[in-house]
Amino acid sequence: MCLIFLAYNSHPDYPLVLAANRDEFYDRPARPMDIWPEHPHILAGKDLQAGGTWLGVSKSGYFAMITNYRDMRQPLKPQAPSRGKLVLDYLTGLFEPKKYLQALHADASRYNGYNIILGTLTDPWYYSNQTNKIIRLGTGIYGLSNALLDTPWPKVRRGKERFKQILAEKNIDKEALFTMMRDSTPAADDELPDTGLDYEKEKALSAIFIRLPGYGTRNTTLLLLDKNGHVSLTERTYIPDQEAQMDREFGFSIA
Repeated sequence: MCLIFLAYNSHPDYPLVLAANRDEFYDRPARPMDIWPEHPHILAGKDLQAGGTWLGVSKSGYFAMITNYRDMRQPLKPQAPSRGKLVLDYLTGLFEPKKYLQALHADASRYNGYNIILGTLTDPWYYSNQTNKIIRLGTGIYGLSNALLDTPWPKVRRGKERFKQILAEKNIDKEALFTMMRDSTPAADDELPDTGLDYEKEKALSAIFIRLPGYGTRNTTLLLLDKNGHVSLTERTYIPDQEAQMDREFGFSIA
């Protein structure tokens, strides 16, 4: 993922609400969200190049998702392991969240920069290998892009403001969430992050929804956990250079 908004215990009927965009090269092969035949308790998309995933959830209520940390001034580690495998390993192992993150921290230097949110849907945690902090998330609304959690990049601020408005309604409007995640407004020049990219790329990547030649937002995932333990999950896949889109919907109660 490259942009995540998460609300924890911030709506009377939905203890957890998640909206996330995955930005990736269009030619990187991926399988859409589905049950994995080799891991039938996991619902996730699959990166067919490296074998991991960017976001997934288990039928027992475990979940995990990852974003890259972008700082072009840091040297890239070409032999680093796939960060998407960290999500998959957590979901297949069903580890205690804090212990798993402690293990990641001990191995942090092997990987290129990342942020990860994981835990159970009723106990989320956050870690980045750019810091030495493991954080248990409390009640609140969070935004995460390609910097540390709640870094106030313009698209994070704008998305959180709209997210709060949607959560203020008794009934959560999924289409309003999809519209929020389809906002292609770039940041003003004087608010652009400085991640070491040239101006044109920094400008294009400052939008919530990205469209560049060969790269952009490939899908949006919504996850709602209601107070009865039912999970509703929708993945909307976008077809590059077209207005067409495809929705996949899933629902289950936590075992």
